[in-house]
Amino acid sequence: MTALRGGCHCGAVRFAVSAAPPAEVLECNCSICAKTGYLHWIVAGAEFAIEQGADALTSYRFGTGTADHLFCAICGIKPFYRPRSHPGSWSVNFRCLDGGHALAPAIRAFDGRHWDEARAELG
Repeated sequence: MTALRGGCHCGAVRFAVSAAPPAEVLECNCSICAKTGYLHWIVAGAEFAIEQGADALTSYRFGTGTADHLFCAICGIKPFYRPRSHPGSWSVNFRCLDGGHALAPAIRAFDGRHWDEARAELG
């Protein structure tokens, strides 16, 4: 297991995550991910912890309202959220991890514009 930390741009929100390499990361083309450049690293709920700043998070839901997109209310960065595709897990923005780690992502395209079909292909 690899232990990593990360957070938002201003540092108000911090998290810790541990997972076994390699890190399969999804690059989604849905409306929100394409505009923000989010790289999804799906981790189990037990492997993720908000270390500080839970009170600085604001929630945004759209479409089905299932996914809980969490943004820092101060700087606007979304370091992680509760995804529709993996209930009980967290989607960590790989780009929000602190630098200096050696975990190289294996990036896989995810067709979020056709979410139902793409989710079925994930298994």
